[in-house]
Amino acid sequence: MNELTQQQSWLETIKTFKHPRVVTMFFFGISAGLPLLLIFSSLSLWLREAGVERAAVTYFSWAALGYSFKFVWAPLVDSLPVPLLTQFFGRRRAWLLLSQTMIMLSIAAMAMIDPATQTLSLLAWAAVLLGFSSATQDIVIDAYRIESAETELQALMSSTYIAGYRIGMLLAGAGALLLATYFGSTMTNYDYQAWQTTYLLMAALMLIGMLTTLIVDEPESKSLQNKQSNQHYVGFLLLFVLAVAAFVSSFYVSSEIATVAKSALTSMVANASLAGVLVELLRLAFALMMAAAVAKLVVYSGLVQGKQVIDTYIEPVHDFFQRYGWSLAWLLLALVGLYRISDIVLGVIANVFYLDLGFTKPEIATVVKSFGLAMTLVGGFLGGLLAMRFGVMKILFLGALLSALTNLLFMALAQMGNDMTMLYLVISADNLSAGIASAAFIAFLSSLTNISFTAVQYAIFSSLMTLLPKILGGYSGTMVETMGYEQFFLMTAIMGLPVLVLILWANKHFKIEH
Repeated sequence: MNELTQQQSWLETIKTFKHPRVVTMFFFGISAGLPLLLIFSSLSLWLREAGVERAAVTYFSWAALGYSFKFVWAPLVDSLPVPLLTQFFGRRRAWLLLSQTMIMLSIAAMAMIDPATQTLSLLAWAAVLLGFSSATQDIVIDAYRIESAETELQALMSSTYIAGYRIGMLLAGAGALLLATYFGSTMTNYDYQAWQTTYLLMAALMLIGMLTTLIVDEPESKSLQNKQSNQHYVGFLLLFVLAVAAFVSSFYVSSEIATVAKSALTSMVANASLAGVLVELLRLAFALMMAAAVAKLVVYSGLVQGKQVIDTYIEPVHDFFQRYGWSLAWLLLALVGLYRISDIVLGVIANVFYLDLGFTKPEIATVVKSFGLAMTLVGGFLGGLLAMRFGVMKILFLGALLSALTNLLFMALAQMGNDMTMLYLVISADNLSAGIASAAFIAFLSSLTNISFTAVQYAIFSSLMTLLPKILGGYSGTMVETMGYEQFFLMTAIMGLPVLVLILWANKHFKIEH
């Protein structure tokens, strides 16, 4: 009788996948997964075929830093109405339509620029806008998912969202590479028209998300914000715009100083890559300080209430440190910020590496994108089962260890050269370990949040986990030019060792409560 009851329970669960909200998240997942690889791997291959140097190619990974800073404007997206659109579509759908429209325009703008003949700065700005718009869409989709259905459906909605996200990545990864090849662009015979057509088709695929937004209903609002608070959020918008302007301006103003500093530091340390990383990190710190200073001035001017800033940004952070204590909180934040460093830094230049070994785009599309994503899904499923059986922290350690070890397989591939069997082995191990690590890491991040500040705290954690790895990943091309692929892969594996120590240390003081 128990077996029959269990079978009925499984059947009921499977039937729930047909729930409209669950199906909706599948299509939103496609819309969210599509833009990412158009900034990373597919763009890297396009630039490489156009003759752009490796160092410049990997700098473009910084265009996705919007994902790492999305917590900054998440409160705006959460509450500020979109003129005209909110009145007709509701708060969540209005922001979805706006962000999806900006994604389409950004991809189309990238398609209009030939990196072989036109200035790369134009393409860079279009890529930055794409990263910003896509990160905004992610914020809204997360809010929509939480508000549109009861707690019982959240797990299923998340699973269909992840499935759709992977399909979106497949379309923008393997799909874009196959299309560019079909239209006639290769490493030996670059064709801008082929890549232009490919990116325009990718922009058209965003209609999947837009049509979904137009079809679905607006979720019931659980916000207590009223008209009386709108003026405060207009002031918040002004604060954000001025802070961003200060951030960008500081980079522009410091460009010449940075060039001189890199030259001087290179002569001192005899390492151009290290000098470049240190100077750019200082520029980033300076830009953040300028943005913070402008934000303080706006608060002092009275345009934004200080209490509002504290409630929005300071209180969630204060809660985190209060719950875990100063030393443990910093340890956990260090673990969050470094856990993905090994695979993200390597991943930025991985496709360029495959091309340099002589693999064709169709081969990369088949093995790396299609087969690789399938192995990631298997790894995610396996990681979830192992985490339930043995505990999150143990599988967190296993995932970090495997991620570091699989980077050593890239060294072997670099030595063997164009070997399809070895490529399958490397991609299988790398994506399987990444899936295991991701499953455990998401569970770990979720356990850190307080239910009262879930949205802001999770946004901070998810932003922090990619910030430093993406910054360093921007220099991966320069590192390869300096030390070669084999030494670079060894270095990325060594980067994973401190993570193992942090996990062991954290496990002694931090216990996940179920």
